[in-house]
Amino acid sequence: MRIATWNVNSITARLPRLLAWLESSGTDVLCLQEAKLAEEQFPFDQLRERGYEAAVHATGRWNGVAVLSRVGIEDVVKGLPGDPGYDGTTEPRAIAATCGPVRVWSVYVPNGREVGHPHYVYKLQWLEALKAAVRGDAQGSRPFAVLGDYNVAPTDDDVFDPAAFEGSTHVTPAERAALADLREAGLSDVVPRPLKYDHPFTYWDYRQLCFPKNRGMRIDLVYGNEPFAKAVGDAYVDREERKGKGASDHAPVVVDLDV
Repeated sequence: MRIATWNVNSITARLPRLLAWLESSGTDVLCLQEAKLAEEQFPFDQLRERGYEAAVHATGRWNGVAVLSRVGIEDVVKGLPGDPGYDGTTEPRAIAATCGPVRVWSVYVPNGREVGHPHYVYKLQWLEALKAAVRGDAQGSRPFAVLGDYNVAPTDDDVFDPAAFEGSTHVTPAERAALADLREAGLSDVVPRPLKYDHPFTYWDYRQLCFPKNRGMRIDLVYGNEPFAKAVGDAYVDREERKGKGASDHAPVVVDLDV
């Protein structure tokens, strides 16, 4: 079974690439982030023609998450239970579904903007709510994973130059501690292999030739429980999908499970 996560940075902008990638990659379950459209605009028909059902939590121009599956979708949960919200609004950043033998969450963790900003506080609160929401499944006997754009690089090895991020979000001790706390709920980091270079970066800024210079970050993560981790046969970053015109600034992370 092949499971993947991908921040597509707008399904509208990326739809031809998304459909082509689903066909070429043979992915069974795909967790999507940054849909950037309303649910009624989602390309359900095009996906159904290719054998995929979709569970979607999206409300408009920003954020938005989804799970695509060709092995069935059941027990869908839209939104994060206990979501702290930001500025009085609950954003569409999480969706869960059971797809065949595996249960997944697709998550788009808040960016945080700047250290000390209210959005940074919201980010830490959101990660705490995520831990509470997934604890039961994380400690269960069914393969379970939380996949998505975490907007946190777990270690200094997950950024091209730690000094370049000093004082910025995504690398602060508090954010990394929140990830460690999440893992304590019963999850482990399924680290993918890179298809090129030494580090499995998943995100490269569009600016300053970051991609060809490999000035990237590993912020798209797969956190699986013990049954999920034991079933992993392979995991890799599909760096090729970051290439070319019209690419997202994130690459898919692909996990093959022996289930």
